[in-house]
Amino acid sequence: MKKLKQNHQVRNIAIIAHVDHGKTTLVDAMFKQSGVFRQGLEVEERIMDSLDLERERGITIAAKNCAVMWKGIKINIIDTPGHADFGGEVERSLSMADGALLLVDASEGPLPQTRFVLKKTLEAGLKIIVVINKIDRRDARIGEVLDEIYDLFIDLDATEDQLDFSVIYCIALEGIAKRNPDDREQNLDILFDAIFEEIPAPAYDPDKPFQMLVSDLGYSDYLGRLAVGRVFNGRARQSDQLVRLGSGNSKEVLRITKLQTYAGQDLKEIEEVLPGDIAVISGIEEVYIGDTICTREHPVPLKRITVDQPTVSMRFSINTSPLAGREGKYVQSSRIWERLSRETLRNVAIRVEKTQDRDSFLVMGRGEFQMAILIETMRREGFELSVGRPQVIIRYEGEKILEPMEHLFIDCDETFMGVVTEKLSLRRGRMTNLVNHDTGRIRIEFTIPSRGLIGYRDEFLTDTKGTGIMNSYFIGYQKFRGDFPTRFMGSLVADRSGSAVAYALSNLKARGNLFITPGEMVYEGMIVGEHNREHDLNVNVCKEKKLTNIRAAGKDDAIILPPVLPLTLERALHFIREDEQVEVTPLSIRLRKAELSASKRHSSRPRD
Repeated sequence: MKKLKQNHQVRNIAIIAHVDHGKTTLVDAMFKQSGVFRQGLEVEERIMDSLDLERERGITIAAKNCAVMWKGIKINIIDTPGHADFGGEVERSLSMADGALLLVDASEGPLPQTRFVLKKTLEAGLKIIVVINKIDRRDARIGEVLDEIYDLFIDLDATEDQLDFSVIYCIALEGIAKRNPDDREQNLDILFDAIFEEIPAPAYDPDKPFQMLVSDLGYSDYLGRLAVGRVFNGRARQSDQLVRLGSGNSKEVLRITKLQTYAGQDLKEIEEVLPGDIAVISGIEEVYIGDTICTREHPVPLKRITVDQPTVSMRFSINTSPLAGREGKYVQSSRIWERLSRETLRNVAIRVEKTQDRDSFLVMGRGEFQMAILIETMRREGFELSVGRPQVIIRYEGEKILEPMEHLFIDCDETFMGVVTEKLSLRRGRMTNLVNHDTGRIRIEFTIPSRGLIGYRDEFLTDTKGTGIMNSYFIGYQKFRGDFPTRFMGSLVADRSGSAVAYALSNLKARGNLFITPGEMVYEGMIVGEHNREHDLNVNVCKEKKLTNIRAAGKDDAIILPPVLPLTLERALHFIREDEQVEVTPLSIRLRKAELSASKRHSSRPRD
């Protein structure tokens, strides 16, 4: 067997972790110590969370690349998302790495999303260094967490080599890494040295010509489309004549107009890229994630990046409400289709299909949270659209009906166990494990259909008074578990257009919870609240008080309405039924019936 060479001047690592375990904070500390920032420069926290949504929610949504130098060695860092809904980002980012830092909170331990990203890493055969972060927490339980990590590795069928991992103890916020929790280290030298010594240098075949796998895409106003990926073999220089190999053996000739690599967060122009490095190539008119860029003389494709199949679908359509076009910049179906198609280029886990209705499209992805992020991003870009309720994608094997199933972890106070298990059993959940450490809190595990979790998070937080923690990951398709009610309460639906009046709203307080405040514009078919009974109720929120010349004590007291909880996108998606939609504009989120006319809804209602 031919012996491969290694590029010892480069290390490629991915940082994987559950949401909020300190991954982006650790990258900040690595930047500071490696000299990416000059002395005295003021830098924002969580610099890798460059998207507004990432900063607001404190999570990593899109995988990003950066690089630091340590003792003359270039370390390419891939910051991966910690949420299973963004699994496509995890899979494509791992294709560029030779090793990974598994970051785990010293108190919370390995949580479900940790399991998801670690499973992908073990399957890729990467060398893993375990970093136990936040060891300065008062509730840190370092020994128990390390045991849980070993159990997780064994449960995921890790090999003996993978089980022989190094452990580093870290306080990312202060930029400290230690081999033992009681050491007095004051910097990240231990972590950098471990990466240098334990993560293998990228291997390549010296006899093979240039081959690069496209793992990410970018765009520059000056350079056009950018292809980002790891160079597996050979070298390339600016102005080289290359070829892009797409799916189905399609070929496109290209010339490199600019060759760049990462230096810190920024890109640096270079003359030549070496095997093992991560390169950014411009000069390609059309390129997709998973394509191979290679020489014209030896067009040999690399294995394409594959991701798990979508499990959730949603219908995106133009906004057809009477208030359409007042707040959005892009309202046409052609613009929405163009934007969704562009999303599929960057996000391999998203798929889009046209429907028989030319003004609506079927968008498929990995979870409702991923869909909510896409919708929120689009509305911030100026789009106006309507979206339907998230639906799970059902499969058929002969006569068997299969549906996506989740492994659900619940961490809550012992007193809430009854209400939680009752609600989840109604949603076809089955308890598989219960752990009680006599601390007042318990951990329960369920298997539950993915559709059973749509809309449950808000209900769960209410039932546990905001103290419960809920996490899940996709475990595959299983036998369909039967129907169950998605919502027990009906909707309060406006029966006419106009402006909401405080007098009318005060008379509806006893009917349920309101979603609107006085002065808001409404239209026929718009949902203005949740009815406290199971059926829908048409209401007049524009009704004004009759004026008379008679006065009596207490007749004109000020009207006091209960506070209205702001309607967020996730709350709206969780609330709607199959015959309802969410109207999304850059300034507003409204709920509406798919059929706005009350008379048409009444005539089409099934008769007993």
